[in-house]
Amino acid sequence: MSSDGAVVNEAVRAAWDSYRVLEKRTPHQERRQAQQRVQAAVDSVGREEVSRGTVFLVGVLTGYLIAEQPGGRKDRLDPLGDLIPAVIRRLPAFEEADPEQVPMVTGVLMAAAMGMDTVAWRDRFGQIPAQEALAHSFVLWVLADLFDSLIEKPGAIDQMMRETLDAMATEGP
Repeated sequence: MSSDGAVVNEAVRAAWDSYRVLEKRTPHQERRQAQQRVQAAVDSVGREEVSRGTVFLVGVLTGYLIAEQPGGRKDRLDPLGDLIPAVIRRLPAFEEADPEQVPMVTGVLMAAAMGMDTVAWRDRFGQIPAQEALAHSFVLWVLADLFDSLIEKPGAIDQMMRETLDAMATEGP
């Protein structure tokens, strides 16, 4: 783990694969492959680094959802009034979401909304416990779902993220 917010590419891909495991639209075979890639990444770089990858992606998606959109589109979400409350309200839908993790996931969302490096911000608090890591995965899913809902195109963020991650893989470290 580095203290500058840098995350290993393999961990970022595994973090997105965790989203794909949660996403009901992921075909069964692709879900199984995603699970295998997550396990391989955990074995290779560790659960902590994969958790940091999830925190990174939460920051990326949050930043996109609150950014001014080209052409003056009005689908931008206000972080304090819309985005963060919407995400937090949806967490109880995940039975395994531990309510005790809400303050930290809210902190990560706030750091992203303030334009901070979410990974560097989260790193200041030490290692990410398993229950918190799971909560960040749920937050990532909710953010992805909000993205798809805003543009009214189910699966759009998944396609965009997979294309981006594939491009990163061909560029190397």
